Amino acid sequence: MRRRRRRLNVATLKNPEAKEALSNSNLLFIIAAVIFVLMYGFAIVRYPGSFLQFQTFFDLFSLNAPLIILTLGISIVMIGGGIDISVGAVTGLVTMCCAVFLQSKGGSIGGAMILALAIGFAFGVLQGFLISYLEIQPFIITLAGMFLANGLLTTIHKDPINVSHEGFVALRDYNIVIPFLGNNNRLGNFIPLQIKLGTMVALVLIVILVALMKWSRFGRNLYAVGGNSQSALMLGINVRKTKFMSYLLCGALSGIAGFVYIMTTGAGNVGNASGFEMKAIAASIIGGTMLTGGVGNLFGSPIGALTLLTINELIRAAGVNSNFQAIVSGLLLYVFIVLQSVVVWVRGSGKFKLALPSWMRLRKE
Repeated sequence: MRRRRRRLNVATLKNPEAKEALSNSNLLFIIAAVIFVLMYGFAIVRYPGSFLQFQTFFDLFSLNAPLIILTLGISIVMIGGGIDISVGAVTGLVTMCCAVFLQSKGGSIGGAMILALAIGFAFGVLQGFLISYLEIQPFIITLAGMFLANGLLTTIHKDPINVSHEGFVALRDYNIVIPFLGNNNRLGNFIPLQIKLGTMVALVLIVILVALMKWSRFGRNLYAVGGNSQSALMLGINVRKTKFMSYLLCGALSGIAGFVYIMTTGAGNVGNASGFEMKAIAASIIGGTMLTGGVGNLFGSPIGALTLLTINELIRAAGVNSNFQAIVSGLLLYVFIVLQSVVVWVRGSGKFKLALPSWMRLRKE
């Protein structure tokens, strides 16, 4: 085995043009990234006064950081072959619980963060156990979780709560200023770029989770389980534990998204994060994650979310009826689902192969 591996390495060194096939995950991610760049480029050309500004792009990220975080969680579960439609309701529950806690006597920011994570972990543990160890269908379990979270949300408090906690207001209004980036206003004055803390949380999570899925044993196991759970079991992978950890991680990300959401809005409301689960699933699919499992790139998750958001902003800028946003998003989702199926079928038939140069691949020794 060692001799064969050495011969392969020597052959690769002798032939610097040797190539390795590009995975379905990376290919679908590249397609999603190209479409996003083309779409945002069109937005810049059509509405340069708005989309050409650095602040507009980062505002798109800042205002939707909770959705991007949820998309990461949904993508992880979908890569493992599962689904979670409770994430929006759990996020809404977290926002309301944190708002009530912060407005109560003795409420603190640290306590609210712990509360948010605890709620997310609780739903992750409950749903992960029922799905992984009792082998109940993920859709049914997470549907029940959505009803439970929505019920708790309306029971805890029905009226909107504006959080007036002094420390929290300061945290909500805090901006990271980038002095060397920005744009001139109409008067010609330079306005530096300002980034919300929620954006930084989302960016840090993207880096951590991409590294986790790419280089950790959990990430490799999850791709194997999503691709074929029976084959993964025969390879000695603990399928139940891997699935359980994916739901636990998704629940934790829902808790974080809930706290980031209330940092963005500054209020608890029964309508918070309503419909986010469907938006997150759509963004994940557009970003290249397949519902069948085993295929996905977490870099594609924010790309998919930003693609949907760019469409919405384009429609607003054009002054078109807001109902048109859902129509365009639905049609785009159809296109990506069909595109994924076509790409996988064509590559599986062996009629089409796209390869990367050997110097770009990750060597497995």
